[in-house]
Amino acid sequence: MKLLNSINNKVRASTPFIRSHPFAVKGFSLIDILIGLLIGAFAIIVMLQVFAVSEGQKRTTTSTSDAQTNGIVALFELERDISQSGYGISTFNLIGCNVSGVALPSGVTLPMAPVTINPNSAFIPAGDANTDTLLVVYGNSASSPEGDGITGQTGNTGYTVQTPTSFVVGENVIAEPLVNSTPCSLILDQITTINTANQNVTVQTGATGMTNGKLFNLGPAPTIRAYAVRSGNLTVCDYTATNDCRNLANWLPFVSNIVSFRAEYGLDTNVPMDAIADNYSQALPSPSPSVACSYRRISALRFVVITRSNQYEKTAVTTAAPTWIGNAAINLTANPNWQNYRYTLLQTVAPIRNISWLGVQSGC
Repeated sequence: MKLLNSINNKVRASTPFIRSHPFAVKGFSLIDILIGLLIGAFAIIVMLQVFAVSEGQKRTTTSTSDAQTNGIVALFELERDISQSGYGISTFNLIGCNVSGVALPSGVTLPMAPVTINPNSAFIPAGDANTDTLLVVYGNSASSPEGDGITGQTGNTGYTVQTPTSFVVGENVIAEPLVNSTPCSLILDQITTINTANQNVTVQTGATGMTNGKLFNLGPAPTIRAYAVRSGNLTVCDYTATNDCRNLANWLPFVSNIVSFRAEYGLDTNVPMDAIADNYSQALPSPSPSVACSYRRISALRFVVITRSNQYEKTAVTTAAPTWIGNAAINLTANPNWQNYRYTLLQTVAPIRNISWLGVQSGC
């Protein structure tokens, strides 16, 4: 017993006395908490600033990429149509004539030319400021582009042709007399019936005086397509889709953020012609000796498409107007904040191959 008590006393002596008092508990003071909150807020601000800068760079990169994609699409569509232009209408006696008729809206007369820059604004309304409009024409017939001989005529609408089997009911045709007027005015007509037994082709409207002339076949769905930049979009209107392009409601946007389109003819000015573009101009050469010669001198079309990023920048990121071939500046001042956007310029030269393939025209 004495031994047990002795052991207990030694244990008590070796155990330190712990004083229980509320001020002996350690922790964070109010000042410590406020300092921690301040440091945390500062860290959050830094992270948000880094995120904002990164997100801005991402939007700039993405919007620039979208603008380039839009420009490529617009360039491809325009180049495809321009390269096909003139198919079926490039023969010397037909090209350059003014054409109206049942396949066009009433009161509309358009030039039968492969491409026309800024055609008559009464039929192709102007686009946005400092932009060009374009009219592209080509047929889709499998018949000869040189036309079929008209050997006789019955009334206004019946043409006796050499090869009636080269025509199909519903196709669009243009009858041209042996001696055309200056300037020539023709009718874009449609075939209603074909009688192969007597080699007769009947059209819807017709015109007199076509014996010994030619009947040109533009096919079931010729293209008479107009392009213009409207409200920052590249828009298109197709006259042969029963649309009257004088009505802006018939213009359909198909590529966005296009702020400018400019074009120039590539003209063969050599005498005699060699089918090579010698200079570029928006003006056709004087119609000497004929309007057809002026259009036959167009061997290419040079054009540029300007796309704009949809990301508005707080500072001026474009300090000078973009320039295209020939150092010609593109006027973008129609938008007072034009310098706060980034732009992509795409340009090319599209050959008018259906003109070049016809070779050099004697007498031009």
